[in-house]
Amino acid sequence: MSMEKAIAQGRAHQAQAVESLKELIRIPSISTYSEHAADIRRAADWIAERLRALGMRAEVYPAIKHPVVYAESSEAGPSAPTVLVYGHYDVQPAEPLEEWTSPPFEPTQRGDYLFGRGASDMKGQLIAQLAAVEAVRATGKLPVNLKYLLEGEEEVGSPNIKAFLLEHRDLVKCDVVLNVDAMILRPDLPSVVYGLRGLAYFEVRLFGPKQDLHSGLFGGAIHNPAQVLCELIAGMKDTQGRVTLPGFYDSVRRITPEERASLARVPTTDEDVKRQTGVTQLRGEAGYTTVEQLGARPTLEVNGLLSGFTGEGSKTVLPARSMAKISMRLVPDQTPEAVQAQLEEYLRRNAPPTVRWEVQNLAGAPPAIVRRDTHEMGAAIRALKETFGVDPVFMREGGTIAVVGILQELTGHESILMGFGLPDDNLHSPNERLFLPNFYRGIESYIRFLYALVV
Repeated sequence: MSMEKAIAQGRAHQAQAVESLKELIRIPSISTYSEHAADIRRAADWIAERLRALGMRAEVYPAIKHPVVYAESSEAGPSAPTVLVYGHYDVQPAEPLEEWTSPPFEPTQRGDYLFGRGASDMKGQLIAQLAAVEAVRATGKLPVNLKYLLEGEEEVGSPNIKAFLLEHRDLVKCDVVLNVDAMILRPDLPSVVYGLRGLAYFEVRLFGPKQDLHSGLFGGAIHNPAQVLCELIAGMKDTQGRVTLPGFYDSVRRITPEERASLARVPTTDEDVKRQTGVTQLRGEAGYTTVEQLGARPTLEVNGLLSGFTGEGSKTVLPARSMAKISMRLVPDQTPEAVQAQLEEYLRRNAPPTVRWEVQNLAGAPPAIVRRDTHEMGAAIRALKETFGVDPVFMREGGTIAVVGILQELTGHESILMGFGLPDDNLHSPNERLFLPNFYRGIESYIRFLYALVV
């Protein structure tokens, strides 16, 4: 009866939840730009005030770069489980601004969609969870104790969250971790993410002559660092799409037959991926389905290249240096440290003596995989099924959420990844959007989840 009252309350106040989301979207909490530091703090303060309004003790903790918002409520009592809710309030930059059909930080509703930076990733998920708690508290007592850990650096790789948590271990003691930074596959098909790929991100730099040279006077006698870099990158994969770094696959956990059968239920098709990305043909690692490639296999990708003259017009130079940003998505049981050693060994074996090279480690996070047979996972499955009317499917997501592995290490608990964004929400791209019917279903699902934990 209490749960049904809370669901009715949530439905009656959907419009207020959307208005709260719009307020938060209007704060341009871009974590990668130093000029938005004040906006980051403003977003943290806004969330802390919202948590206090829900009857929680909330505090904004300073961190190395951007603050962490922490809150807790123990009104359910010592016999009730404690749920730690993780999320982030920072967003990606909005550029290229000219490709937005409406201003990125002025939320605009068109039909069933709310457009704005952070609408789906992940301010919408956070507000849905808070709206669920508000509905429960408005109609009765919380069935569980709650803690919130909301960071402002997720979009830059969470470089300081581990140091913060090691300093404040007591804050994250809990029985369940709920991570709301997740998505589902289709508006009518709920999904539970049980695996995330890790990340290793490097900048590879090559150095040749002491300065840029006249390509007519010296071309042909001096080895061009840009050419060398392109050749090295081209050799990092073979014709079957496999990474050639020495030992790269040695520790990769194999996909079991049971898991392959489960992943085969994921309805994402090659045509879906083509439509979402705008490409006419896919190319991945041979021997694996697209769903397996996107979530359960490791990758190596070039994220950026720079060398020589790149301005308008022509300038005939032989560049003195070249640079590539290279990221790898990792699966169990790979580690960022191991793949860095493999990258450096590849360069030692293949870089010619005509250039000097160095590797800078920019970011790293371990992969994560959670069990699918726990009580907490059962509560999530039940909540989703009762809300959507169909059984959810299990999926492995290709992205990285660094804190999942860190929290598992510090709390001893795996994270339940439960969010309601969609693959075509234009995450990190112009015209990011949130499908509002799923926002409303998200509120209901979070309400059901809190009650299902104590059944």
